[in-house]
Amino acid sequence: MTHKTKGIVLRAVKYGETSIIATVYTELFGIQSYIVKGVRQSSKKSQGKSNYFQPSAILQMEVYHNELKNLQFIKEFEWAYLYEHLFFDVIKNAVATYMVELLQHSLKQPEANPELFYLMEDSLKQLDRGDVTLTANLPLYFTLHLATELGFQWQGEFNKHTPVLDLEEGQYVGDIPGHPFYLSGELARISSEINSINFYNDLENIQLNRTVRRQLLQSFQQYIALHVSDFGELRSLSVLYELF
Repeated sequence: MTHKTKGIVLRAVKYGETSIIATVYTELFGIQSYIVKGVRQSSKKSQGKSNYFQPSAILQMEVYHNELKNLQFIKEFEWAYLYEHLFFDVIKNAVATYMVELLQHSLKQPEANPELFYLMEDSLKQLDRGDVTLTANLPLYFTLHLATELGFQWQGEFNKHTPVLDLEEGQYVGDIPGHPFYLSGELARISSEINSINFYNDLENIQLNRTVRRQLLQSFQQYIALHVSDFGELRSLSVLYELF
């Protein structure tokens, strides 16, 4: 039996002489690995088909699915959304790479999570269309909302009674905790503001300097690492530090 599902490509590696194995985050089945046959052939029919499997590509697919197998097969595929800028803009592509890597490190099981899929899909589309400020702030927004979809949303908000964000406990508290994983002062306030955003366009109104954005991104990524076992190190994070 075949199923139609959208999928976001996370990575692809060569397989045999003409095929690839693609890791795809799907709407119906969560993260899956697919053998895609013949897309690296030099024939006219196959020319350019490997481009569909660039990381962050959003595809409409018809797939075979067997829960007892680790490797599935893709029968048909086409663009579900065709980027205008993301594949060609170095900065937007770096942000997309971070989002893809963060998702890979955060997902430990293959089960479906449609809301998380829609967050990833919508964030990539907004990144493709967004201005410079939205692009720079999107990694912060995505990291916090990813944590929410994974089940560990922050509790409380910044105010004069709870001016400290305890990253280990995932909540705003009144006093500095006895560990180094916390934000206070302006960093805690801005974190609360970003966490309360419901519309991507609101990111265009948040003006942050390079130092603040770097501190926040480092702390937000640390928050997820504290709550996901065997999280590992993100190679793309250092690139964002340099860019933003």
